[in-house]
Amino acid sequence: MNKPLIGAFLAALLLGAGVAPAVAAESAQARESATEVTPAPAAKAVTFAGTVALSNCSGAVVRSPDSAPTDPALVLTNGHCLETGFPGPGEVLVDRPSTRTFTLLDASGGGVGTLRASKIAYGTMTDTDLSLYELTSTYEEIESAYGIEALELETDHPAAGTAITVASGYWKRTYSCGIDGFVHQLKEGRWTWKDSVRYTPECQTIGGTSGSPVIDDATGKVVAVNNTGNESGQECTDNNPCEVDENGSVTVREGINYAQQTYDMVPCIGVGNKIDLDREGCGLPKP
Repeated sequence: MNKPLIGAFLAALLLGAGVAPAVAAESAQARESATEVTPAPAAKAVTFAGTVALSNCSGAVVRSPDSAPTDPALVLTNGHCLETGFPGPGEVLVDRPSTRTFTLLDASGGGVGTLRASKIAYGTMTDTDLSLYELTSTYEEIESAYGIEALELETDHPAAGTAITVASGYWKRTYSCGIDGFVHQLKEGRWTWKDSVRYTPECQTIGGTSGSPVIDDATGKVVAVNNTGNESGQECTDNNPCEVDENGSVTVREGINYAQQTYDMVPCIGVGNKIDLDREGCGLPKP
């Protein structure tokens, strides 16, 4: 796993890049009659707005498309970032009291306020590696106090080749790359995750980036949550996940990092942002 860290002691340089709009060329032979071509809209630059820093990990304030402004806000991070410790294989936490705090960041990565959890709404490291905290603040209260909106969760399975940004609130650093593909089973130590996102090599995430939202550069929506990488080329050990295909063949990719998809979590978020594992389409494991 991208190991959770204890205490922040430095901040990395913020990385970012703008996207230049396309420029339409005019035909020299038809300048008088040529119609103007409107450039395609450029993708919004990914910022830190809505991300959070935990004591040991990264995360983000997130919402489903159906979340209401008056709903208690949710923070997304990894299951292995829970203050209760790593959930064991097959363990699922639901509605556990929590008073954990999160530092909310603005677009430039500056801390603008402290958010507090009321409970761990959901957490697991089985099939996926994610947790959702329910906050004491609503979305509209956060926006009113800080001018920051939650990141929206994508409802569809992402596609290979998608340009993405991993935004770490802990390090105040972004990593830009693409989705290289998807892993049938990703095994690390005692845990197994399904249909994991594999990054292209440019995303060299590190400890403390665990729980970072993985953002589709074109839509600005969250498609996954960053969680692990193979650090030293070992096979299926802690901090050295291996890929297992449908036929059971094992592949080790040293230096490659991974994330867990979030689209199948969206149907589990019901009225009032309450987690309902019995809702149609919910893909999260049950206790």
